[in-house]
Amino acid sequence: MVEDEAIASQLSALLTPAITSQENYYRQLGLRGRILNLPLMVAAVLTLLWRDVAGVTELTRMLAREGFLWCGPTTVTQQAMSQRFLSFPATLFEGVFKNLLPSLRTAWYQRNQRPLPESIQFALTKFSRIWIVDSSTLEALFCKLKSLEDIPKGQLAGKMATVIDLMTRLPAEIWFLENPRASDVKLEENILQLVPTQTLLLLDRGFYHFSFWLKLIERDIHLITRLKKGASIKVEQVYTKSYELRDSRIRLGSGTSKTPFITLRLIEVRSGKIWHSYLTSVLDPHVLPPYVVADLYRRRWRIEDAFNTVKRLLGLSYLWTGSLNGIQLQIWGTWIFYALLVDLGDAVADQLSLPIDSISLEMIYRGLYHFYVAHQKGKATDLIEYFAAPENQDLGIVKSQRKPNVKLIVSPFPDRQRGNHQFFFDASSEIPLTTGIQA
Repeated sequence: MVEDEAIASQLSALLTPAITSQENYYRQLGLRGRILNLPLMVAAVLTLLWRDVAGVTELTRMLAREGFLWCGPTTVTQQAMSQRFLSFPATLFEGVFKNLLPSLRTAWYQRNQRPLPESIQFALTKFSRIWIVDSSTLEALFCKLKSLEDIPKGQLAGKMATVIDLMTRLPAEIWFLENPRASDVKLEENILQLVPTQTLLLLDRGFYHFSFWLKLIERDIHLITRLKKGASIKVEQVYTKSYELRDSRIRLGSGTSKTPFITLRLIEVRSGKIWHSYLTSVLDPHVLPPYVVADLYRRRWRIEDAFNTVKRLLGLSYLWTGSLNGIQLQIWGTWIFYALLVDLGDAVADQLSLPIDSISLEMIYRGLYHFYVAHQKGKATDLIEYFAAPENQDLGIVKSQRKPNVKLIVSPFPDRQRGNHQFFFDASSEIPLTTGIQA
């Protein structure tokens, strides 16, 4: 489809300051003010993503005939464009990504109509932030450059690790490991250097390492994770023991340097005939009640949603280049677009006074075409208003509600405090977090 000026204008407004911030670094790298410069390359990568361009040959044709985003028609050879994707410094895209995030966070705090999930609201009265950390392997399933045609399909192409802010849903950091089979243990030092105090981390069992957990706790960083099957535990104190909930302080480890002793809370929640087990370093049930722990860990899946979006929807499973630099360039470019998509989804959620979990980022992405058509016919001028309009809800922007909302139990000892006025979460007694806390 032909470029839509409304979409181009919105992307340009968000990205221009972040791109401009890299101009000095661009010159320090000794790069000339040539045609295929940073603004054009950012526009090229975003165009490949949001318009799902088949490859660099087609991208070159588009640039020559119509231009894209903020770039007017420009003639370059397909060879020059392909070579630029192979060699353009990925660190420049990393800089754009990291300079873009603060403005998106500022925009998040300026919106105050969409509610936050109750467990997040409660936890943020005790912690400054809630972050999720996980990693995902990249596979070279298909390539958009002719230079990669001889590379075996399905070849592993490295591993990316991501930190997602559960409150804003925006990425906080991205790491790339060349070894696709690298253990998550390799990321522990990066996490320790990145994460500030007063952070609550949601970790999967790839980070099941007692020495690492103790280092986090020493830094006033707490965690929630899952208990491994067959773990040997020693119960030190029972807080709650009922038909549907067990909450205990336990000790894990053998006292060796590899598995030192560590004291944690084990929370077990019954669902039908199945018990779900969670570990947390927060020992006081008043700080993190058991059902809050369970609900927060359930939301760890948001990082899996993010990986699914960047790999399946935005094409990160289909690598454009086999060079290490080129893979990193695509990673940074894809996460830039993901962050912009999250920002748009949050703005729509705020317009509709719905939690962002109710908004489908996939359908917003696919709905860009419908906005383009409506805009060309003079029926739409604003992306957010278009997606929020009642007559456009057939686009599937708002997800169908599968289960009724259930009140969150925030009592530290539910079996003893049933009927208490503080048994369920009461938003009026908490800080209005949609506007009141700055990261």
